[in-house]
Amino acid sequence: MLVRAGTRLNQLRLKRGTPPTLASRSVGVDLTGALAGFRARRHAGVVDLDKEDGHDPRDFWEPMEPRRGELLLDPGEFYVLASKEAIEIPVMQAAEMTPIDPAVGEFRVHYAGFFDPGFGTAEAGGQGSRGVLEVRSRETPFLLEDGQTVARLVFEPLIERPARLYGADGSHYQRQGLKLSKHFRAW
Repeated sequence: MLVRAGTRLNQLRLKRGTPPTLASRSVGVDLTGALAGFRARRHAGVVDLDKEDGHDPRDFWEPMEPRRGELLLDPGEFYVLASKEAIEIPVMQAAEMTPIDPAVGEFRVHYAGFFDPGFGTAEAGGQGSRGVLEVRSRETPFLLEDGQTVARLVFEPLIERPARLYGADGSHYQRQGLKLSKHFRAW
């Protein structure tokens, strides 16, 4: 990745005390259709983080086709998949994607794990948004089945209503389905 002074790389989330966990919800993976996701190419160029819509995705990603509603993940590879269900984060809550069970094996799906208030809500123009899942299987192959639970969303309350809802002013990720980051042109 090419990073310059002033490039935004992360977000800061602050908690006061120990906020109660409101609820959790399971997230499944969508392996229907001809395109199930993308696998990162091992030897690709540099992604310039300041160039939105500036890279040809075929230089960086391979399309993945499911077979009989299944997808076999190779160890050490990085994948982008989508959630089976639409995700909605209420205005007065935020959510974090967490592992369903660490004992499942060396499989991680929650790299991009924070969901802001208003994600997927009709009020913010995002009704029907699905979560993009950044997935890696570590040391062994991992077979995914359509609809299989791969993560959990844990909701937490906010102290006050946000001044801006996620995506209300436009966002690359609101109203999304299977989608790469804003740095890549549409597939």
